[in-house]
Amino acid sequence: MAKRKTTRNGAEGAATAPKNAPKAAKQSKKEAPEAPGKVEQFKEYFDQSIVEMKKVTWPTRKEAVATSAAVLVLVIFMSLFLGIVDLGLSKAIEAILS
Repeated sequence: MAKRKTTRNGAEGAATAPKNAPKAAKQSKKEAPEAPGKVEQFKEYFDQSIVEMKKVTWPTRKEAVATSAAVLVLVIFMSLFLGIVDLGLSKAIEAILS
């Protein structure tokens, strides 16, 4: 019994494409449309930015004030903490070196 060749997709038969199949390589390549200019690109970018900005959920004034206050308190706390640690380490180094 003769062995049959299988194609890549597993179908039995000839391993090559039929002779009457169109060949993409011989077809003339159509030129791609020209890329838009810088002005058109900027306009498209600006239009898309406006669309995206409309999707944003902005915080209320109360939420903005509350989160800003929380950040300010945290910054003050961390500044004091790091200042005290720095002062302590500098005194420790000074004591070691003297």
